[in-house]
Amino acid sequence: MPMIDVFATEGTFKDKHALAQDLAKAVMRWERVPEIPLFSDNTAAFIHDLPTDAISNAAGDSGYVRVQVLTPVHVLDREKQLGVVKELTDIVVAAAGDPSLVDRTWVLITESPEGGWGIDGHANTGDDIVASARAALQAMA
Repeated sequence: MPMIDVFATEGTFKDKHALAQDLAKAVMRWERVPEIPLFSDNTAAFIHDLPTDAISNAAGDSGYVRVQVLTPVHVLDREKQLGVVKELTDIVVAAAGDPSLVDRTWVLITESPEGGWGIDGHANTGDDIVASARAALQAMA
C-alpha cells in the first residue's frame, strides 16, 4: 500500500491523473499484492508541480524529477527494488514525452517502520496488513 510522491517542474506532465494511476498500479504489481480494495484504495500517487526555481541540483540545473515511494517495511526485496525503480522511471519518461529525462529521474524508496502504516486511525504492522488482506480475500471467496 505505497504512497508515491512525484516532484517536477510545472508543465512536465500533461496528464497528471493518468501518471498517478499508472505509478500506483506499477508499484502494486511489484509488491505482488492482490487487486482488492484494501490495496487498490490505499495505494496512491501525488503529483507535485513546482516552479522551475524551486528545484536545483548542486550544479544549478532544475530539469529533474524526484519520485519518492513510501512502502511498508520489507515489502520490496532487491529484485523488486530494481524492477520498481526501472518501471517508475520508464512511466515518468513516457508521461513527460522526454526520453532524455531517464538520466534526470531520481526514484527513492523509503520503508515505513513496523507499525508505521496508518489506515482508518490504526497504526498497522505488517501482520495487521496481511490479516486484513486474508480476511478480504476470504470474504470474496
